[in-house]
Amino acid sequence: MRIVTSARAMQRLAQQWKRRRVPGSFVPTMGYLHEGHLSLIRKARQLVGKPGVVVLSIYVNPTQFEPTEDLAKYPRDPPRDQRLCRQAGVDVLFVPDDRQMYRGKDDAKSSTYVVEERLSRGMEGASRPTHFRGVTTVVAKLFNLVLPDVAVFGAKDFQQAAVVKRMVRDLNFPVQVVVAPTVRAADGLALSSRNEYLSRAHRAQAAALWQAIRQARQAVRDSKKPIPASRLKAALRWLIETRPAARVDYLEFFDPETMQPLAKVRPGAHLALAVMVGKTRLIDNGRL
Repeated sequence: MRIVTSARAMQRLAQQWKRRRVPGSFVPTMGYLHEGHLSLIRKARQLVGKPGVVVLSIYVNPTQFEPTEDLAKYPRDPPRDQRLCRQAGVDVLFVPDDRQMYRGKDDAKSSTYVVEERLSRGMEGASRPTHFRGVTTVVAKLFNLVLPDVAVFGAKDFQQAAVVKRMVRDLNFPVQVVVAPTVRAADGLALSSRNEYLSRAHRAQAAALWQAIRQARQAVRDSKKPIPASRLKAALRWLIETRPAARVDYLEFFDPETMQPLAKVRPGAHLALAVMVGKTRLIDNGRL
């Protein structure tokens, strides 16, 4: 496995693959890898086969964090990440720093951002107003450096994947975006690097996110007519907040194509939720 830290070196390497017509797949991450990330690597390899190249990036992107969020304490373990990447068959590990990704930002010589203005408005976009601007900007930059044929994202970040797909379509990036299924623990909690923050007691309470998704699915299956979203939201909020450390940030039922909120919930709708468990913010989603 080759480790690349320079943005320019990464781009030169990718250009060589392009000239030789070597298929390339890409998995962008913020590190502290877990089985969810490893499943994305396996999907990336499947998409390009043995002759192709799998690139994984690790970069904790500061522009997608709100000022009060956990940028400084976001979990990091570079030696472990490198070991897992080698074991998983990653060909190139790209680990730039802030100077490589945002050259000139510190002295105000960098002022360009990529903004998606429709799908990013609600849910995460409403709760974290500058988050998606940071995501689309860094993903656009990474695409321009890695030059992948295909990029693999996880379904846990459903809205993020939808926003990236829209950016790719609208800005004519020659990249296929593939969304791989969420990987869950035995109790249903979606795997996330931020799960590391949870105490044992809070970890047990965090299973309420998956329980809420399951309850919503059951309600839709059992109902003979569409359910008022406000009524189902209230029931799910009560289910979650009976856990003493859990507080709902948002619960939303929406159309998975347009990301628009739904007043009535029926089969095919999507549920997304963000919940604070203690001081840890967790997100999840599921199709109903």
